[in-house]
Amino acid sequence: MARIEVNRSGELEVFVRVIELGGFSAAARACDMTPSAVSKLVARLEQRLGTRLVNRSTRQFQLTPEGCALYERGVRILADLEEAERCASEHTVPRGRLRVNANVPFGHHFLLPLAPEFLERHPDVTLDIVLTDEVIDILEQRADVAVRAGPLKSSNLLARKLGVTRMIIVGAPGYLTRRGTPATPGELLAHNRLGANYVRTQAGWPLRYQNKDVMLPVTGNAQASDGEALRHLALAGLGLARLAAFQARDDIATGRLLPVLEDCNPGDVEEVHAVYVGQGGYLPLRVRALLDFLAERVDIGQI
Repeated sequence: MARIEVNRSGELEVFVRVIELGGFSAAARACDMTPSAVSKLVARLEQRLGTRLVNRSTRQFQLTPEGCALYERGVRILADLEEAERCASEHTVPRGRLRVNANVPFGHHFLLPLAPEFLERHPDVTLDIVLTDEVIDILEQRADVAVRAGPLKSSNLLARKLGVTRMIIVGAPGYLTRRGTPATPGELLAHNRLGANYVRTQAGWPLRYQNKDVMLPVTGNAQASDGEALRHLALAGLGLARLAAFQARDDIATGRLLPVLEDCNPGDVEEVHAVYVGQGGYLPLRVRALLDFLAERVDIGQI
């Protein structure tokens, strides 16, 4: 009987995606397949190899020792295959659609201004950019890279640190002339404190006064969905806003915004990371190109 030809590299790639993304449904979305097709593919692979690779139930998903060995070797094989194709091809350049999700401040201050330079370097790449301050599920949204500020939750995703920024309270000169410049956290209570209407890790503005930590609630007459909207409200003279330093540094340099209560600034910072899927070094060239570009060109700095 003639042997049936099997697309072994295709099977292996789907299997690796199942493990890296933590399930059939996520792998199906990434591979443009149905969950049923992915499940059947893994079952056929197990049948052909004569061993169980994954123990799964409605609530659990666990690799067997044989599955772990196949995954580890599979990642290396796929990486070697991609490298071999790049070396053999005359067009070893990043190409294809690159889906990027970023928080709004980073998007406005870095990603959008730098996009023309990135695309000039890599003309075969198409950027698909979404800006939101909501923390998205990178797998659900099928994003290649997500830029996040603040602490990272434990996950199977990889992260590349892009920088660290201080947090500062700022106000427009006109607003401070009308309402006065607060000298203590207590005086800040009389001011309009602009807040965000999305979930944050902190319930208010942290300050340090007379060697004591103070958490000031945010109870202004306006809220906004992202950090850039808060910046514009502050620029308009509506109230005070607490922003990442990189957002306000140009405004402070030109006098459009002034720092407030820097003597009470506790010095807390937010780290900024580019988060992506790519365990085992198996990473599309277009994703690697963007990560390297951001690491090279993004200067979050401090003031």
